[in-house]
Amino acid sequence: MMRNAWHWIAGVLLSGAYLLAAEPSAGEKLFKAYCWGCHHQTAEAFGPSFRSIANHRSREQIMAQIVDPESVSKTLGYRRNSMPAFNDLNATQIEALTDYILSFKDKK
Repeated sequence: MMRNAWHWIAGVLLSGAYLLAAEPSAGEKLFKAYCWGCHHQTAEAFGPSFRSIANHRSREQIMAQIVDPESVSKTLGYRRNSMPAFNDLNATQIEALTDYILSFKDKK
């Protein structure tokens, strides 16, 4: 009887862990809501891929680009910018989105 109870508990814990792992992160949810129209995680789309961004930009540059893309684009030497500013995101959301973008950085 006790062995069956432990198997049941282990099954519940493992299925709960699986469900948590399957739940998209806050950053992924924000990506799907705000970024997916122009960016892809690993392939070039209208805008650069998150992998490319993560490999070529600092955390601070990524956060600044989300909030004020016009100024950051000029600072980085681009002639034009087509990315809109996402001023409606709060600091926690910007952090989550930045973390998600940086998760695509190549491992060295």
